[in-house]
Amino acid sequence: MDALVVLIPLMPLVAALAIGIGHLFGVIRGEADESLTADIAGWTISMACLLALTLLGSDLLGKNTGSHNVGHWLSSDTLDIQINFITSGFNVRLAALFSVLLAIVIRFSIDYMHREAGYHRFFFILSLFASAMLLLVLSGNAIGTFIGWEVAGLCSYFLIAYAYDRPVAAANATRVFVTNRIGDAGFILGAGLSYAWLDSVNWSNINAAAAQMTPGEATAIALCFAVAAFAKSAQLPFTPWLARAMEGPTPSSAVFYGAVMVHAGVYLLILLRPVFEQAPLAMSVVAIVGLMTALYAFVVGLTQTDVKSSLIFATSGQLGLMFLECGLGFWQLAGWHLCAHAAVRAYQFLTAPSLMHNMQGNYIDTSRRKTPAHTRRLRRVGDVPTWVYVASLQRFWLDQITDWALVKPVRGLSHDLSYFDDHIVDRVMGAPDPAIRAISSLAQWEEQMIGAHLDNESDDFAQGSGLAGKLTEWMAAILHWFEDRFVLRGIGKGTINYGRELGHIANRFEQSVFRPRYLVLFVFITLLVAF
Repeated sequence: MDALVVLIPLMPLVAALAIGIGHLFGVIRGEADESLTADIAGWTISMACLLALTLLGSDLLGKNTGSHNVGHWLSSDTLDIQINFITSGFNVRLAALFSVLLAIVIRFSIDYMHREAGYHRFFFILSLFASAMLLLVLSGNAIGTFIGWEVAGLCSYFLIAYAYDRPVAAANATRVFVTNRIGDAGFILGAGLSYAWLDSVNWSNINAAAAQMTPGEATAIALCFAVAAFAKSAQLPFTPWLARAMEGPTPSSAVFYGAVMVHAGVYLLILLRPVFEQAPLAMSVVAIVGLMTALYAFVVGLTQTDVKSSLIFATSGQLGLMFLECGLGFWQLAGWHLCAHAAVRAYQFLTAPSLMHNMQGNYIDTSRRKTPAHTRRLRRVGDVPTWVYVASLQRFWLDQITDWALVKPVRGLSHDLSYFDDHIVDRVMGAPDPAIRAISSLAQWEEQMIGAHLDNESDDFAQGSGLAGKLTEWMAAILHWFEDRFVLRGIGKGTINYGRELGHIANRFEQSVFRPRYLVLFVFITLLVAF
C-alpha cells in the first residue's frame, strides 16, 4: 500500500499537464470546452483524494511501513538526494484532509468560474497547486518539500494576479511573491545547515539526529526553518501579505489562504518537532511571534468591513495561536487545531459570496448595539480607544514601516550604485560611444542603394575613451572595414529584401512567443530544468 503515495501528487500533476498542453495548442479553449477542463481537474483530484484516504486507512490498520523510496535523484560525494515519501503519521492524515478540501474547492469552482475569462488557466493553476501541496506534505526529504513549497508559492502568485490587467492585482501579487522569498531563503539555509552538520536532508535522519546536535546547531537550524514558517503562514512581520492576497478569486482564497497553503508553516514546525525541542530559544521565538500575531490580527480584525478581510485576519489570528501552541510544546493540540481550522475556514470562505448575496439590500441597525464593557472602561482613561481604532484601521502601518525600513534603503542603494557605475567606473575604464549617424553599416549600404546619402563628417564607426574604449573603437573600425569591403559591396538589393522578410518573420515569431501561454510554458520548463 505504500506505493500508492506516489500517485497522490502525480494525479493532479497529470491534470495540470493535460489542461495546460491542451490549452496551449488550442485543443481546449472557450466556453465550449469548460466541461472537459472541469472533468479532467475534478476526476483526477477525486482519484487523488480516494488514494489518500486509502493510504490513511492502511496506516490506521498498521499496514504501512512508514516510508516509500522510489529511487535516487542526485548523488554527489556524501550528498544523496532520494525520491522518497512518508506513508504514516501526521503527514498522511494531513494529505487526506487537504485532498478532500481540494476536491471540494475544485467542485465548487466549476460553477463559480463559469464563463470567467481565464477559466482553463484557473483550473490549470489549481491542479498544479494541488500536486505541489500534496508533494509538500508527503515528501520524505527537504528537497522534495521545497519543490512543493516553491511551486505552491508560484501558483499563489499566478492566482493573486489572476486579473493581471488590474494594476492593484499585479502589484499585490508581486509584493506577496517577493515577501515569501525571504522565507524561502530561510528554508534553503536550514536545509543547507542540515546537510553541513548532519550529512543528510531526509526529514527522518534530521529528526533522528536531533538528540546528538549541540544546542547551537539545533537553534540555528530551527530558527532558519522558523523564518520560513513565519513567512509562509503570514506571521509577524510578514502578516500584511495575507490581506494583499485577497485579490484572487474566492475559490483560490479559500484553498490557498483559508484551508491549505497558509498552514504549510505550522506543518513544517510539527514535522521538525524533535529539532525544535532541542532548541528552547527557537521555541520561545515561535511562541512570542505567534502570540504577537494573534493579538495583532484580533485588533485589526475588529475594524474590517468586508467579509474576506475579516476572514483573513481571523485566519491570521488562529495561525498565531497554532504557533503559540507549538512554541509552548503542545504539538498534538497544534495538529488538531490545524486540521479543524482548515475545514472550518474553507467552509467560511466558500460561503462568503452567498453571505454577501443574502445580505444585499438588508439594513442592519447598529445604533442600538451595546458597547462592550471593556471598551467603556477604556474610554474613561482618555483617547486610548481612538488611537487604537485609527491604528487598527491602518493595520498598524506595517506596510509603510516595511517600505521605510527595507524598500526605500534598497532603492537608494541601487541609485547610488548606478551613479557610481555611470560616473566613476565608466570614466575610469572607458566605454564605447557609438556614432548615432552610423549605427548600422547595413543601413548605410541600403540608403546608398536607394540614392540616399548620410551626412557623415568622418568614416569612424565608433569613438571611445580610455583603454577599453580605444580597444573597442579599433576593433569596430576593423570589422567595419571588412564588412564594407567584402560583405556589403558583394550583395545586391535582393539580399536586402530577403533580410527584410526574415526580420518580419522574426517579429511575428517574437509576438507569438510573448503570448501568455508560451510564457507559462517557458517558466515551467525553466523550473523543471532548475530542479
